[in-house]
Formats: sequence, structure tokens, C-alpha cells
Amino acid sequence: MASPLHKIYLLCPKLRGSAGRSKGIGYLQKALDGGLSCCNFIYVVPSRRKHLLMPIDKINGVNLYWELSGQKGEPLVLVHGSWGDHHNWDGVVGELSKTFRVLTYDRRGHSKSERREVQGSMEEDVSDLISLVNHLGLAPAHIAGNSGGAAVALKTAARHADLFQSLMAHELPLFGLLKDVPEAQPYLQAVNGRIEAVTALIENEELEQAAKLFVENVAFGPGAWQQLPPQVQETFVYNAPTFLDETKDSENLYIDTNKLSHFSKPTLLTQGTQSPPFFLMALELLAKAIPNAHKRTFEGAGHVPHLSHPREYVQVAKDFCLTNV
Repeated sequence: MASPLHKIYLLCPKLRGSAGRSKGIGYLQKALDGGLSCCNFIYVVPSRRKHLLMPIDKINGVNLYWELSGQKGEPLVLVHGSWGDHHNWDGVVGELSKTFRVLTYDRRGHSKSERREVQGSMEEDVSDLISLVNHLGLAPAHIAGNSGGAAVALKTAARHADLFQSLMAHELPLFGLLKDVPEAQPYLQAVNGRIEAVTALIENEELEQAAKLFVENVAFGPGAWQQLPPQVQETFVYNAPTFLDETKDSENLYIDTNKLSHFSKPTLLTQGTQSPPFFLMALELLAKAIPNAHKRTFEGAGHVPHLSHPREYVQVAKDFCLTNV
């Protein structure tokens, strides 16, 4: 018989190791008196979204938390970027789940998914996405990603095109594509210096300072940290070690565009008018490499339009996906 604890998910600082590294579900199980399976248990929590499943499954040897919303329509998978988790999509899932079956999840090392103590790679994220979608029987699916999550989605497309009905990607940080673009170098040097300052703080276990510096000097701008809700700040702080892990992956910011020439599924590459120009530079190169790619701009938006302009994002996603069923 399942323990009553199958209804509880706990994020407790006492259950974390150095630099905020999670001890994992197995450690939580022992700490809470055992008897709880490390996979396939449901979190029953209040929700305004009907028909919401929230289990954890072991995917590629790692416990991944996921949510599936909606009961009708084509599957739509949303992949979050660095520092965040599935909650990044809360502002759009409600509306999208009226039309699609929407899957959101915490990528490995983020929030409720397991974090391992060894060096990871984005290729593991790619394998997780493939395995999770197949595990849930959702392939082929519309797959949309933001930032690092968009890079995961695109690299998945290069490896496993049959997983997709369509691909929607916003501002992929694949800056390795720009190494031979002269006009990009001043911007990249500036952002690389800022990221190095962030990673130095994480390595020194100054996680809140690192999160604040990333938010204000890299992602959003001065004063943005104080405008974030406390729970979002906590998410950034908790996921800081995974960002450090990502920066140590030598292939994290690069993709072989030759592998994209075989991806013929409908693709929408999006950008915001308020974002730094190097995102557009990378997007232009990707648009040339993907046979069936189209571009779209979110006016007045920046790096996270699903957060800043949720209505527009929902409309664009619905129009694009429904056109390509």
C-alpha cells in the first residue's frame, strides 16, 4: 500500500548538499521514513487546471517531474530554459490546454526533477525529451522551447525528427554558431564576461547573489530581481548549480547545422524586439539551415514572451500548431 507521503513533495534546505545540490528523491524517501517508490507517484495538490496529472517517472535513470494538462487535441510539449522549471509556462498552459494536451516538465537538475552530482550535458536533456515523450505516448508532438529549452528542442529535432509534428523555438542561445561572425564579437565578449562573473559566484556557493546577477546583468536588466515573486527567486537560487553544470558542457552552445538539413517539419523561430542582437544573428543562421523554417517577432517582448506577453504567445502557438496538424 502506498504511503500517505505519496501526496507530498518537499523542497527543504536540510535535504540539500553543498552549493544547493539536491540529495534527490531517494534521500528524501529515507528521510521521510521510507516505503515510497522513487517513480510513478502522483502529487495531489490543489489546481485551477482540470485534468492535471503530476507524476514523477524514472527516465534514463533519472527521476523527472512532469505535468500533463488538458484532455483533447494534439500533444504540445513545452521545454523551459535555464534557471527555471515547468512553472515558467504557468501563464500560458491554462489557455493552451483548452486546445491541446500540454506537457510541461522539469528538466533534469531543475526543481522537482533529480539532480546528479556528476557533470551533465545537453545531450542528456535531448535523450530525456525523446524518452519522456515516447514514455507518455505523445509522439509525434508539437514541441516548443524557450532559450536553453529551445536549444534542447532543436538538438532533438536534429537527432529524432519523427518525434515532432512541428517545432517552435524562441531565442536559442546557440552562440557557438557566431564564432566567425565579426559583428557579433563585441556583444558576445560582453555577455561572456557577465556569465563568468555569475559562475564564479556559484562556484563560491553564493547562489542568491549569482541568481540576482544573472537576472539583472544577463537576462532582464537592472532592478528586475526585486520585481520577481519570492517563489521565482527561490527557483532561480535552487537551480543555480545546474546552470553552472550547463556552462561546463563544451557543446552546450553549439549545433551542427548540417544535421538540420534533414528536418523538414514546420518550424517557427521567434524573437523579441527588446532582446540583444546576437539572438537574431543566431536565429538568422538557423533559419537558413532548416528547410521549412519561418520567423516571427514578438513586438515589445524580450527573452521570455510567454511570461511578458502570454496572450500573444498563446495566439501565436495556437495559430502555428493548428495550421500544422
